[in-house]
Amino acid sequence: MAALLEHWLQKAWSSRGALALALWPVSCAYALLLWLRRLVFRCGLGAVHRAQACVVVVGNVLVGGAGKTPTVISIVEHLRAQGLQVGVVSKGYGRSATGTVLVHAQSRPRDCGDEPLLIHLRTGVPVAVGRSRIASARVLLAHHPQTQVLLMDDGLQDYSLWRDAEVCVVDERGLGNGWLLPAGPLRELWPRPPLAQAGLCNTHLMVLNTGGQGGMGQFHCRRRLLEVLHNGYGQRSTLQALSAPGGKPIKAIAGIARPTAFFQMLEQAGGVLAAREALPDHYNFAECTASSFGDFTLVCTEKDAAKLWEVAPQAWAVGLAQDIEAPFFAALDARLGQALAARLSSPHGH
Repeated sequence: MAALLEHWLQKAWSSRGALALALWPVSCAYALLLWLRRLVFRCGLGAVHRAQACVVVVGNVLVGGAGKTPTVISIVEHLRAQGLQVGVVSKGYGRSATGTVLVHAQSRPRDCGDEPLLIHLRTGVPVAVGRSRIASARVLLAHHPQTQVLLMDDGLQDYSLWRDAEVCVVDERGLGNGWLLPAGPLRELWPRPPLAQAGLCNTHLMVLNTGGQGGMGQFHCRRRLLEVLHNGYGQRSTLQALSAPGGKPIKAIAGIARPTAFFQMLEQAGGVLAAREALPDHYNFAECTASSFGDFTLVCTEKDAAKLWEVAPQAWAVGLAQDIEAPFFAALDARLGQALAARLSSPHGH
């Protein structure tokens, strides 16, 4: 039922048809709530916390995945190559635990969330997870006070934490029909109205298009699958080797926002898929067993791997990388250079 509802909404959000028009009055009410929320922060009634580190928000304005987590990983790797100390804060969607925690190599996805665990395992940087991004920032900085840059995974519409730069990730869907939820896919009005963020951040916004079609004012990148796959036993292989004649047929599994895109990338990379199983985003595999998916060679996303390996360690995980154009990093470096210099010159550190 949930999958069917999502299909209907995605179809409605691609145009301004009958269903979108029927939901438009609700979108107007949502727009009013967004305006009132911004007003609360602009008037000083909602506190905006300034962390003792520069903050970069990586988020999106469309419902569903657009490539935020790979973008966070790419930015972390770039900043570390510049010699900066980096940390990440996240809400950890899909986790069952409560409270604020630091992610470590032995963390379980149910405790910290699949995406924060993936970020930590891929980059090795400190990652803090909690319902409150302010609390997460404080915990991370208390344990890693040398951190110079905090990346906020998601949170473009969370105004409680001052940000020095924002990265809005979009994909080939563009802005859909251009309407707010629930008549459209937008979490906020876009492009942002003038002064929409006044007093909430430095309004230094960069738009990164993961669909590879960068437009006016946008940077673009291309996503690709990593060549080497690995399973829960620590073994390595490739799609070509798994697809060779004589082996078990391949079944691709994806519990992500847009599983079809993953399946297409596998086929484009040379994978021969006998079956595909699209699961809800952040699917936890808790009720599955090693035989739940049939007699196949299983291939999954790197995001799903830690959860799937608990029941099927033989599954092969394939990682995702992003090739981001150099001007994006040049713009980010310039912005962070200004922000870091301002902190050093301020007697209060901000």
